[in-house]
Amino acid sequence: MLVEKNVPLQPFNTFGIAAKAHTLVRLRSLDDVRAWIEQSRSEDHLVLGGGSNIVLTGDVKVPVLKVEIMGRALVEETPRAWIVQAGAGENWHDFVTWTLEQGFPGLENMALIPGTMGAAPVQNIGAYGVELQDRFDSLDAVDLGTGREFTLDAAQCGFGYRDSVFKHAAPGVADSAQTQGFGLAGRALILRVRLALPKAWKPVLGYADLEKKRADSGIKEPSAHQIFEWVCAVRRAKLPDPKVIGNVGSFFKNPTVSQEQCDDIIARDPKIVHYRMVDGTVKLAAGWLIDACGWKGKTIGNAGVYEKQALVLVNRGTGSSNPADCATGGEVMTLARAIQTSVYERFGIRLEPEPVVV
Repeated sequence: MLVEKNVPLQPFNTFGIAAKAHTLVRLRSLDDVRAWIEQSRSEDHLVLGGGSNIVLTGDVKVPVLKVEIMGRALVEETPRAWIVQAGAGENWHDFVTWTLEQGFPGLENMALIPGTMGAAPVQNIGAYGVELQDRFDSLDAVDLGTGREFTLDAAQCGFGYRDSVFKHAAPGVADSAQTQGFGLAGRALILRVRLALPKAWKPVLGYADLEKKRADSGIKEPSAHQIFEWVCAVRRAKLPDPKVIGNVGSFFKNPTVSQEQCDDIIARDPKIVHYRMVDGTVKLAAGWLIDACGWKGKTIGNAGVYEKQALVLVNRGTGSSNPADCATGGEVMTLARAIQTSVYERFGIRLEPEPVVV
């Protein structure tokens, strides 16, 4: 365990927002976590993975727990799946690449999603028709109050659209962190994640971008590697590299509405991008809604809406040596709230941000 004071957090958040951690604790094992619990007198903390889903609005006074637990392995093989495991500090995209190199398909649609393995279940990340819960087996975590390690399966994680039990606070004190339905926000730190990758693999297409790639290539039955390449190409064309332009990827969740609500919007805006879900609801493309309100390319302070994808907010001052040129968390949130107001006034829909605001 390494404890540092007054550490700049700009390198540790993909938005590139300048802020400091009064205390930064690097955790590289369960022993490190337990050692921190024993010596820490503070119950408040901020768990930090890859910093790809966070907006910092100022210096962080509570201890920042930076998870750097590594390791990848095939831990079990069943007749139906390969069970692969990764430490919470592993880079998600690197892990996806590794699974394909090992001959384990199933994660290719989620290539190039930024962040770490430990953050993936928290957000129930997903892209192009596949979510983490579709491939999830189990995870190991530690109770930050007691230091006790425990394991959760998919049902206990309470997965939803960009949601999980790790994003909700507990309503009270629980005897066991494994109690199904209890919120674990601030109470648990993920150590390792296991995924079940299907041996009876089938390509997941259906999204317009991937179907276009298939049509253009003439490949009727693409391999997992081919879909991986297509997804990477599509994401690189639409989304800016955080190393070049600071961002957290998709800033807002795609809202879900009833068929009746969707029909009402279609009557006014026939071109709205929408996807019908199996439960009868309709998912709307938040980026389309934002673009329709005229926000693409607009700027407030040094925070802006990406010119190629209205769903992405960016730091216009990324790479500048002058901190005054970089977006602040306040500017980002001012822009986000203005967008929310515009979309609600035009469509009657409230957009919900994806990143955590600190």
